[in-house]
Amino acid sequence: MSSGVASSSPPFLKWRVEKPLKPGDILEGNYWPESVRVLTATQVGTLTRLEVVGTESGHFYGETWLSRSDLASLKVRTLQEFNFSGDGEAAFLALEARRIRLAHQFDPLQAVHVSQVDPLPHQIDAVYHHMLRQARLRFLLADDPGAGKTIMSGLLLKELKYRGLVERALIVVPGHLIDQWLREMRERFGERFRVVDRAALKGSWRENPWRSYPQLITSMDFAKQDDILASLGEVDWDLVIVDEAHKLSAWRYGDKTKKTQRYRLGEVLSKTSRFLLFLTATPHRGDPENFRLLLELLEPGMYASVDILSEASRRGENILFLRRLKEDLKTFDGVPLFPPRHVRTVTYRLSSKERELYGALTRYVREQYNLALSQEKRNVAFALLILQRRLASSVRAARRSLERRRKRLAELLKLGRWITERGYLDEEALEDAPELERWKQEEELIERLTAATTRNELEAEIAQLDAVIQLARQVERSGEETKLIQLRQLLDELALAVSDEKLLIFTESRDTMEYLAERLKSWG
Repeated sequence: MSSGVASSSPPFLKWRVEKPLKPGDILEGNYWPESVRVLTATQVGTLTRLEVVGTESGHFYGETWLSRSDLASLKVRTLQEFNFSGDGEAAFLALEARRIRLAHQFDPLQAVHVSQVDPLPHQIDAVYHHMLRQARLRFLLADDPGAGKTIMSGLLLKELKYRGLVERALIVVPGHLIDQWLREMRERFGERFRVVDRAALKGSWRENPWRSYPQLITSMDFAKQDDILASLGEVDWDLVIVDEAHKLSAWRYGDKTKKTQRYRLGEVLSKTSRFLLFLTATPHRGDPENFRLLLELLEPGMYASVDILSEASRRGENILFLRRLKEDLKTFDGVPLFPPRHVRTVTYRLSSKERELYGALTRYVREQYNLALSQEKRNVAFALLILQRRLASSVRAARRSLERRRKRLAELLKLGRWITERGYLDEEALEDAPELERWKQEEELIERLTAATTRNELEAEIAQLDAVIQLARQVERSGEETKLIQLRQLLDELALAVSDEKLLIFTESRDTMEYLAERLKSWG
């Protein structure tokens, strides 16, 4: 029997020189389909009686009788005796690595103790009492804004990695949140992600960019594109986290379901992920079927109808979903994290001049909108809807947008050309764009696009704009903007001028923001 060390042998085993076989020896030969471990070895005359069990399968192979020539054909390994001559530091590091690998079995909050976070009770509850208890995590975390859903996601990622359940992870977020997620994952949890975008795609020639790194982050509106979605669907993930998951929307009309491109992205992620976590602060937007379709991405078929979903939620049996309001969030001492909220909707009626303005602008938008749709000019139709929304913000915002549009169309008329493009505008991407970029793009749309196809049509549209602008100026000069009057009455009621209370006003339009700043300053 030849001696020598086989390269495939484990480091603690070596080929044994010829000696009588004994229990515990590892044998390899043509008599078994795998390496086997000796249970008993008995010499009977010139033959050896063996009882062995497979080292991989655990299968008991019964009695095997071998002659001396048969034994000579076997490869035999035996345990190597320890002589403690190895590298002590290397042994310590190996043992420490093993200890860390098993730490989660002894430390119930392992991820908390190795991360730069001070978690709150509701965060620990969500991760350790709801998500980690699921064998196959498919979950919608829908806490109010400010609850720390990013922190909970990071803790979940760390815990699953410590358990050896996650190696490949993908985070899908609106484009403007990518930098925030990268920073949070790196600084709080020591987790590094690479961005997959168009530049990364160009740099991975003839390779699938989704296989380039185990932890990736990408924009929702980049990933939803048909060519990108095809390559994404070829790759499997251990964990996928989707922020602002309510944007993966679909609607049901009768027997038909309309799925957005983002929803189709969700379908691909659902099929290619083992664990799937959705994050949103607005899971239910007043449409029960829309909410059911969102949960359908997590566990297809779990809730076949809205009635079944409603009944499960009523009984507290919806295991896919967790939502806590700000009023529910407290410190370990029971102190509320947020001050109490008192919601009040102030209603008001438009003045006669405002109604006249609203009617004139609505007629203009409706006529031009229908004309744009008839010509398949989707971008023009979308620009007109933005214009209508400006009036809901303030008369000032509507007037300035109308004036800018009128000025640009007049310039185009003078030059003898106007823009009637039919290009595709990604409305979802525009909605998620950074505020300054969104304002700029919206103004561009309002100013430059028109449904007019002839000089006469463009002249008629400009004349209609003149009439609407004149009405807006009249409302402003009259000081009868009802919403502004209601705001001043509310300020007087709150008596903020003589108290230490602070007021925060949100508005969608930059023109309205500047208008309010101007009026508030004039009121002192």
